[in-house]
Amino acid sequence: MAVSQHRPRVVVVGGINMDLIGVAPRLPSPGETVAGTDFYTTPGGKGANQAVAAARMGADVKMVGRVGDDVFGPMLLRSLEESGVDTGHVSAVQGSPSGIAMILLNEERQNHIIQVYGANRADAASMASDARDVLEDADILMLQLETPTEASVEAARAAKALGVLVVWDPAPADSLPEEMVGLADLLAPNQTEAEALTGFAVNDLQSAERAAAALLGMGAVSVVVKLAELGAFYAGPEGRGHVPPFPAEPTDTVAAGDAFGAAMAVAMAEGHSLKEAVRWGNAAGALAVTKPGAQNAMPHRAEVEATLGRR
Repeated sequence: MAVSQHRPRVVVVGGINMDLIGVAPRLPSPGETVAGTDFYTTPGGKGANQAVAAARMGADVKMVGRVGDDVFGPMLLRSLEESGVDTGHVSAVQGSPSGIAMILLNEERQNHIIQVYGANRADAASMASDARDVLEDADILMLQLETPTEASVEAARAAKALGVLVVWDPAPADSLPEEMVGLADLLAPNQTEAEALTGFAVNDLQSAERAAAALLGMGAVSVVVKLAELGAFYAGPEGRGHVPPFPAEPTDTVAAGDAFGAAMAVAMAEGHSLKEAVRWGNAAGALAVTKPGAQNAMPHRAEVEATLGRR
């Protein structure tokens, strides 16, 4: 497929959160207090992270989502706008708090997350309507599962009818709509989400290949299984295979999957093969783990291209 010269047009329907991040050597046991070593706040949310990452990759990005009418709402909007994301279809839900993610990082910088969805799960009908309004000239629709599932399903149906590529990150894996897999042109679960979708553990390349085959059998056009330090396994009409990771010294792993998904989606919108798009995703994910936080850790295109050029 020839690589397109036009600026990719990406619509993201997804969650917008304020992340409250604490760092400690380990997680406490029930009833125990463990002394932390750091605390910071950062704008996040899987949808918002992906929107920022796609914009930094050079895409024209429109965000569809909701914030609360609290102190965090304007801060979250400002963060998106400062990265060049069009927030014309992000509105504040009166009487609702903004989404919050409470994130604990252990000394290995692995994350443990408690999420309070707040405004993200409100207003499903108008969110679906907003998505339909901006899909007409889009190349890619990016979805997750932090917003109402009915809004995401309706957006995916509208995108399919318009010939817009649907990239679905099935996270968090607590509310997986049965119809989702068949609506995805590209389904991109991590190991936990792949297990939730298939019913068996996914912890190595062999089980990732088996999971990808199962998800293709359930209706997905292409599948990418994210395997953290093992890289990613892809499967679809172009073939299947393993793409190794780029080396990185992690500061934290928050939003690495969002950087991966956005870079992969932008590469696909530009006409790169699925294998090459996964390479872009791996490069972006590796860069994201070297910086603390969520949206502020999303890499810029020049950084991703430089990383790709080293291998």
